[in-house]
Amino acid sequence: MISESVVNDEREQSEPAPPGAQEALPARRAWNADQVAARLGCSARHVYRMADMGVMPWGFKLGFLRRWDADEIESWIAGGAKPVRQKGGRP
Repeated sequence: MISESVVNDEREQSEPAPPGAQEALPARRAWNADQVAARLGCSARHVYRMADMGVMPWGFKLGFLRRWDADEIESWIAGGAKPVRQKGGRP
């Protein structure tokens, strides 16, 4: 079994990526309806209603699950939580 210190030493000794190499993108924080509801101070059902009416970002689908990007929700709140679409419905 290899200890963590050996693995970490090997990583530190590896050569740096070439100048044109693509860097890893930051991880996306995906919130479920309960987490969005806790941030907004409402119920999860109300989050779904607002998203379906176009009042807030619709989010994205992960298989059968609906999730919201935490940064998108935070920027929407910071921008005054204005409706994202003029008419309701999915984008």
